Amino acid sequence: MISALLFTVFGLVALVFGGELLVRGAVALAEKAGVSALVIGVVIVGLGTSMPELVTSIEAALMGSPAIAWGNIVGSNIANSLLILGAAALVAPMAIASTNRWRDPVVALAGSVVLFLLALTGVGSLVIGVLLLAALAGYIAWCYREERLADPAVVHNAPYDRAQALELTDTGLHGARNGWTRPVMLTLIGLAVLVGGGRLLVDGAIDLARIAGLSETLIGLTIVAIGTSLPELVTSVVAARKGQPEVAFGNVVGSNIYNLLGIGGATMLMAPGAVPAGLLPLDIGLVVASAVVILFLTAARGVSRLPAFALLAAYAGYLGFLVLTA
Repeated sequence: MISALLFTVFGLVALVFGGELLVRGAVALAEKAGVSALVIGVVIVGLGTSMPELVTSIEAALMGSPAIAWGNIVGSNIANSLLILGAAALVAPMAIASTNRWRDPVVALAGSVVLFLLALTGVGSLVIGVLLLAALAGYIAWCYREERLADPAVVHNAPYDRAQALELTDTGLHGARNGWTRPVMLTLIGLAVLVGGGRLLVDGAIDLARIAGLSETLIGLTIVAIGTSLPELVTSVVAARKGQPEVAFGNVVGSNIYNLLGIGGATMLMAPGAVPAGLLPLDIGLVVASAVVILFLTAARGVSRLPAFALLAAYAGYLGFLVLTA
């Protein structure tokens, strides 16, 4: 039991640390190669900040535990929408005034509905994995084109907001670059630590599930999902505290989109089977419901402290129900 807990804790720490190293190295490489700031923000940082969830889900799929992978995806989205959005809005109420504020929440809702339909029909294949990844690539291309043509001070999108949230937190992200050695080493070490951390976390999660008599899906929904969502929690709260509520909001919605399309697609490629039916109706239903709630909050043009309390209470109630029915 103790070794399983240690594996899980060390794995989570390694994921967060490795993810930070990887993003720093990738940004340094991109800047050294003369890649535009837009590509760095929308593509490199946006994808890099989703690496803890991605590595964990792929490791779980490769180790024959797709339930942990899908539990991580679903649990991360629930944590993003309820815990992280609620915490950020509690720190500083959010006003959402962007002219294209509807697009990202609608994409997140569409991805949630697709996940619900996949679980409901029991369909899973390599083709679906490719289609989900292609949808993410198309979405990122759309966002890149929009940012390139428009004024980013007026037109935001979720990948842009994810990059901004990280930069508000990590002020040394764009340090001086003197050569190729340091960026390459940071990237390689970050990847190695990420992979090792993902392996430790999944090993520990599987052992915990067996020892405690819990399902792998439950472990994925709780310990793994909350752990891999810690970077989003930190960056969103910091963005809210620094007076960037739209960045905090976009960071949450963007993470949901990357989870559903990118990590879901990668998991389906690694383990082309059905989404676990045990995630229905409660867990995936809550993913869809929270995506609808985010749409309503978008229509209301912000998240005040009362809805923030409601989001946090809903997440506490959800965790309590999972524990009581385990």
